[in-house]
Amino acid sequence: MLVVFDGRILSATSPRGEACDIVIEGDTIVDLVAPGSVKDENVERLDAARRLIIPGLINSHTHSHGGLSKGLGDRWNLEILQTANPWMGGNRGLEDKYLSALITAIDQVEKGTTACYDLFFEFPAPSIDGMEAVARAYREVGVRAVIAPMVSDLTFYQSLPGFIEALSRIDGGAAGAMRMGGPDEIVEALRRLAAQWRHPDDSLRLGVAPTIPHHCTKEFMLGCRDVAREHGLVMQTHVGEAKYQASSSFAIFGMSMTRTMDSVGIVGPWFSAAHAVWLDQDDMRLLAERGAQVAHNPGANLRLGSGIAAVRDYLRHGVTVGIGTDGCHCSDNQNMFEAMRAASFVSRIRGLPPQEWLSTHEAFRLATEGSARVLGFDKIGKIEKGYKADLVLLDLDHVNFMPFNNAVNQIVHAEDGCGVDKVLIGGRLVVSGGSAVGIDKRALAAKADAAVERLQGLNADARRVAEMIEPVVVNFCNGLTGNPAVSGLHRLLPAN
Repeated sequence: MLVVFDGRILSATSPRGEACDIVIEGDTIVDLVAPGSVKDENVERLDAARRLIIPGLINSHTHSHGGLSKGLGDRWNLEILQTANPWMGGNRGLEDKYLSALITAIDQVEKGTTACYDLFFEFPAPSIDGMEAVARAYREVGVRAVIAPMVSDLTFYQSLPGFIEALSRIDGGAAGAMRMGGPDEIVEALRRLAAQWRHPDDSLRLGVAPTIPHHCTKEFMLGCRDVAREHGLVMQTHVGEAKYQASSSFAIFGMSMTRTMDSVGIVGPWFSAAHAVWLDQDDMRLLAERGAQVAHNPGANLRLGSGIAAVRDYLRHGVTVGIGTDGCHCSDNQNMFEAMRAASFVSRIRGLPPQEWLSTHEAFRLATEGSARVLGFDKIGKIEKGYKADLVLLDLDHVNFMPFNNAVNQIVHAEDGCGVDKVLIGGRLVVSGGSAVGIDKRALAAKADAAVERLQGLNADARRVAEMIEPVVVNFCNGLTGNPAVSGLHRLLPAN
C-alpha cells in the first residue's frame, strides 16, 4: 500500500484544491481520506506537501515517429508537411523508431501526460518489429498508450485527381512513382499484429488508423474496419484537418469525409476523428448519433494554419471531445498544458460571446476525461476510488502558482509543464524532480543527434525533390479550395 500524503487534490468545489491523502493499492486508488488518517507505520508513503495533485493528462492524438523530427519545419501547412514526410521519416531502422518513440514518451510524461493515442507510421506497411520497438519505448517510460498503425493504400500524391500529372513536369515522375504497400498486404499485416499483440490491455492497447479518407480506397477502409471489429480495436482517422480535403471530398467521394467513413462502417463508439476542423453541422450530428469522438489539436491546427475547430458546436451536439498535441513534426512538443491553454484561447476568437467560450474547467475535463474516452481506456482521467493511480504532483512553490489563487485557472492558463515535480502511473513513480526516472537523457540526446545526422544524409535526395515540388503542391491544394490568392499552376510550371 502507498499513501500520498499532505497534498491538495484538484476539486470542483474548492478553488485552491482540497487537502486529502490518497491511498493506493497496486495500480489503483482505493480511498481518499482526511490528512493523517492512515496510521499504519508499515505502509509506503510519498510526501506531497506543497503539491497540487491532478489526474494525469491524456493526449488524444500524437505521432511517435515525429520525435526525431522536432523543429524541422517553420512556415509549413499540412500539404508542405505531407510533402516533407518522405525525407523526414525515410530510411529508419528499428533503433530509430524506438528512439523517436522514447523521445515522444519522455516529452509527454515530464509535462504531466500519462496516456496517449499514438498514430505510428511505417513505410510501406506496419511491421510487428516496428510496433514492438514503439511499445518498448512506452513500457520503459511507463506511459499508457494506444498504438495505432497509421495506414493507407494511396500516397498523398495519388489522393487527389490530377495531382501527379501536375507534379510530373517538375519532378520527372518521382512523386508518381511512390507507392504504399498493397492494400491486401497492409490489411494482412494489421491482422497479424492484432493476432500477436500480447501487451496488457490497460497499458499498451492496439488500435487501427486509416490515416486520411483521401488516402484510402473504399476496399481498403473496409479491410481496416473488419480487422478492428474482429479484434475490438479502437480506430482514429484524420478528418477534415485542412480545407482542401473538405473541398475535394465531394469531387472524390460524392460526400463529406465523415459520411464517406460512415458509409463503410468505420464511424461508431470505437472511432475518433482527429482535428475535425472542416466539418459541418450534419457531420457533427452524425458523429453524435454514432457515439464517435473528436480529438481536438488546437496547437497543431494553429501551427499548420489548418483552422479552428468548432468545439462548442461539437459539445452542443453531444460529441465527446478530447485534446491532443499532434506529433513533434507538426507541433514541436508534447506539452498538454500548452494544448489545454490553446484550446481555451482559440475558443474565444470565433466571434462567440464569452459564455460560449471553453471555460478552464471544460478545457481541463477535455484533456482528462474526454481524452480517456477517445483512447477507450477505463478508469483513468479522474482522482476517484477505483480509478488508476495516474497522478501528477505540481509544485505550489513554482512561480506558476505564485500567488495561488485558483487551481484550475492556473493549471490551464499559467502552468507550462515546468511546475511538474512528480508523476505516478499506476502507482509507480515515473517522474521525480521533473525528470523521467531511469532515463539517461544525455546519452539519449547523443544517440538522437547521431541518428538524425545519419538519416539526413540518407534522405538528402528525397528532401531535394520535396523542396522542388513544394510550390506546386501548395498551389494545387490551394486551388482546390477556390483560394482567390492563388493565380494558377501555370505560373509555377515550366514552359513546354
